[in-house]
Amino acid sequence: MGKYFERFRRADWILLFATFALVLFGLAAIYSVALSQEASDFLLVKKQVVAGVIGFCLLFAMGLSNFRLLRSYSLAMYLVGIALLAGVLLFGSTIRGTTGWFDFGVFSFQPVEFMKLALAVQLATYFSQHARKAIGLKEIFESGIMAVIPVSLTVMQPDFGSAMLLFAIWFVVLLFAGIRMREVGLLVGVFLIIGVVGWTFLLADYQRSRITTFLDPTSDPLGDGYNVTQAIIAVGAGGWLGRGLGFGSQSQLKFLPESQTDFVFAVIAEELGFVGIVLVFAAFGLLFFRMYRHASLTRDDFTSFLLIGIGALLFVQFFVNVGMNLGMLPVTGVTLPLVSYGGSSLVFTLWMLGVVQSVVMQSHASDRVFA
Repeated sequence: MGKYFERFRRADWILLFATFALVLFGLAAIYSVALSQEASDFLLVKKQVVAGVIGFCLLFAMGLSNFRLLRSYSLAMYLVGIALLAGVLLFGSTIRGTTGWFDFGVFSFQPVEFMKLALAVQLATYFSQHARKAIGLKEIFESGIMAVIPVSLTVMQPDFGSAMLLFAIWFVVLLFAGIRMREVGLLVGVFLIIGVVGWTFLLADYQRSRITTFLDPTSDPLGDGYNVTQAIIAVGAGGWLGRGLGFGSQSQLKFLPESQTDFVFAVIAEELGFVGIVLVFAAFGLLFFRMYRHASLTRDDFTSFLLIGIGALLFVQFFVNVGMNLGMLPVTGVTLPLVSYGGSSLVFTLWMLGVVQSVVMQSHASDRVFA
């Protein structure tokens, strides 16, 4: 019992505080939106609280365990993730046009959330085995196949936002693995070709419309540009201190669609103002800084690549969601980590942050690497 207490004492309390603060911001925003619903039973708030409790239990359990065991089970986790993504296409429930959930009545499960962690672990294992030599076309191809399979299955749902996040994990870890500039140029050329083919043959009309609307949201303010326009209005209406929880006109009068998921950032901006957004940014800044510090100072390749993969996922998700809300990026359905409503996302994000805590707790008391 004493050794577990000693590990717990060495936890990264700054990271834990930032994590808890972001979850609280999310609950406050979800509660505020629920106030506008007639005869609301606050069911979504209750579900998010339950998911948060489960997630924090996993965070502490993972923190007290040995994260290096993930390396031994990396292939098994990856294959389970692939099986779940394939299974959801056959047996999953369709919500807002995406067949990406297993519905068990009391709760639903989105397997792509598990796949994000599984892919990060698998890529960390692979690149740690090749860390002592230059990364060439062979390593790019092999690791790319590992990413292409889950990305393709996710696109088939279709869930382009989650597919983009899976791709981001691979690409960022690949960059940190030491890819040379000529390979970067080759990859950029391949991505451009894929982009042209995807635009022509893969994207549905509404997805093309999202991109064209992003370039000019005012071209169809009551149609495809409505979400972005309302989000920008909500962000601008908050002022310095906001209108107060439950008093945001955009969210309370239901002008802002998907206000508890995709556009929860706009809700916070309108109701808590510039000060609230600064606090949210500060919490995310602490989260990313601590993760980067742990990844850059560790002496173990697997640990470094694992933290880079998890950090890349959360940073890209944060960057894209905020960009959506500010009208700077197309609407892709990417939620704000730890803040937006979504049980599966919250549970697995907290589990991944538990991996980070495990890295810190596993360090020796005399080791200043994780100070």
